[in-house]
Amino acid sequence: MPRLNMRKTHKLGMAAVLGLEGYTRTRLPSELNELIKLRTSLLNGCQFCIAMHSEDLRRAGETQERLAALEQDDPGELFDPRERAALALTDAVTRLGEGGVSDDVWDRAGEFFSSTQLGDLVLAIATINVWNRIGIATRLEA
Repeated sequence: MPRLNMRKTHKLGMAAVLGLEGYTRTRLPSELNELIKLRTSLLNGCQFCIAMHSEDLRRAGETQERLAALEQDDPGELFDPRERAALALTDAVTRLGEGGVSDDVWDRAGEFFSSTQLGDLVLAIATINVWNRIGIATRLEA
């Protein structure tokens, strides 16, 4: 049972998160955005978001093989170089350690994405991290 229904108890805050979600949906290709959401949710262990984004990707025609690869430490060769760069940035932003996001990861992503697109990626990654934290903290059920 969820601990708290944030949509009822914190409407204004949730509206702000929904606003950020709406923005990121218009800025990134849908499939890439969903890959980022699923990868982040897998890293964070948010069961609600894992179920939702896995289903969204399946409905969009994503293969089970690629979905399963997202569960690995290194998603691997099933993803094109642009996707791999975005997933590496996703990992680095989600797992922020003492060094933050390395120059190697940032520069690799910069080979495929403009400065504007990099900002959009960071916002998309940050947004799903917010959703994961809300889902996990409140024990949102899938």
